[in-house]
Amino acid sequence: MSEPKTVQRRINFRKANKSMPRRRLDLPFEKISFKNPEILSKFTTETGRILPRKVTGVSAKMHRAITREIKRSRAVNLMP
Repeated sequence: MSEPKTVQRRINFRKANKSMPRRRLDLPFEKISFKNPEILSKFTTETGRILPRKVTGVSAKMHRAITREIKRSRAVNLMP
């Protein structure tokens, strides 16, 4: 593969292709529920934004489930 043409393109290429952190295996799939806001709050910021996969290190399937349950929890007013 050839090098990017400019320095800025090289910087952007390296930013976009950073490796994921180690996979999280400590969280069982059954514990992800909208009734459990303590666990779901680990995947949100103080302002309530959902953290991306690149930060949390969970699989895509689990991230979709976490996102769905966070939104359900917000709808029932268990989470801000």
